Amino acid sequence: MKYKNRLITSRLERLVSQFPVVVVCGARQVGKSTLLSHVFPDLDRVEFDSAIDIGNARQDPDLFLDSHPAPVILDEIQYAPELVAAIKRRVDRSRKPGQYILTGSQQWSVLQTASESLAGRAVFLDLEGFSLAESCERATETDWLSRYLSDPHGFVETTTANVERLETGESLYAFLWRGSLPEATALDADLIGDFYRAYLRTCIERDVRLLGEVSDWQQFGRFTGLAAALTAQEVNHSQFGRDIGVTPQTAQRWIAMLRGTFQWFEVPAYHGNTVKRVSGKPKGYLADTGLACTLQMISSAKALGGHPLAGPLFETAIAGEIRKLSSTLSTPPMIHHWRTHGGAEVDLLLERDGRFYPIEVKLTTKPNKSASSGLSAFRNTYPDLEIAPGLVICPTGKPYWLSRQDLALPWNTL
Repeated sequence: MKYKNRLITSRLERLVSQFPVVVVCGARQVGKSTLLSHVFPDLDRVEFDSAIDIGNARQDPDLFLDSHPAPVILDEIQYAPELVAAIKRRVDRSRKPGQYILTGSQQWSVLQTASESLAGRAVFLDLEGFSLAESCERATETDWLSRYLSDPHGFVETTTANVERLETGESLYAFLWRGSLPEATALDADLIGDFYRAYLRTCIERDVRLLGEVSDWQQFGRFTGLAAALTAQEVNHSQFGRDIGVTPQTAQRWIAMLRGTFQWFEVPAYHGNTVKRVSGKPKGYLADTGLACTLQMISSAKALGGHPLAGPLFETAIAGEIRKLSSTLSTPPMIHHWRTHGGAEVDLLLERDGRFYPIEVKLTTKPNKSASSGLSAFRNTYPDLEIAPGLVICPTGKPYWLSRQDLALPWNTL
């Protein structure tokens, strides 16, 4: 498979040049090892395994590090947790940048220990599946999110005058059904289902086994399918548990396992000064839309077109895209959602530098003014906040104004 440049490449190189330890985190198969091998082809690299003590690293971490002197890439560090303390001791003796580049596919245990033990010595960088620009091999271009955050008024004015769109070479439904894992983007359509079913067995179940006890794997599989069905909705652990017959505590623990293996992410609610009027539940998203389609037995891009999950999966993809673009920024925005008990809502609410950027996601080619009603409600609720022009991201052919303050923006804007 041809290598595609990743958005975080320049940021990765910059961090390695300044910090002694850089930790690249992300789900399995998102391309962590491929990225590091491409950017640092001459570095020694060791990949750890749960079943084998590679190089006796767990038994004698100091001897292992003597045998693999820095600079070195240590892949899947969660399988050799004993190395973390040994790395800390060496970094304390020398703060030379670029000594250790670690990768990990679990947020719990070792990565948590690493963040605590290597505080002030390590920086963390998240890698996800391909962004739209990466899929289209335009990853070196300035993206729409950075322009919007830097100068929202200038962004909407220039975008309405001249918008450049990314062309995927396939339909929106095909893009959602295929997902964003690098290997899946290169496969023939008839192999996509096989890929994701294998991914569930060999990656997710394997990592979950290391995180905690699951006594009934068939029930856990049903739970994962339910998570896919509830993507882009507020998280209700009681509902999760009730629908498959487990306690809310078990549902909460299993969601944490999916989050711990980077298969699930959540967006907290924005409260402001009206806590009692606003929902406090986070919204949850399955990290990859292709995996969600497989879990929901959606057999093709054509079948997705008429499926009730099409809208939530589109929002899931946009939320993931914003996370991916944010990872390139030295100061990424906080991402919230907002919803009142009366039903007014904003799908994604970005916050940076004291300014708020409201975004709605609509799966319609011709949104009208009502599509921005949630954006207007947010402004009316918080008149004292600095609020940027809002966006309604949708599969429209060109941008246009829905109101004096809100713009319909093509989902594939560069």
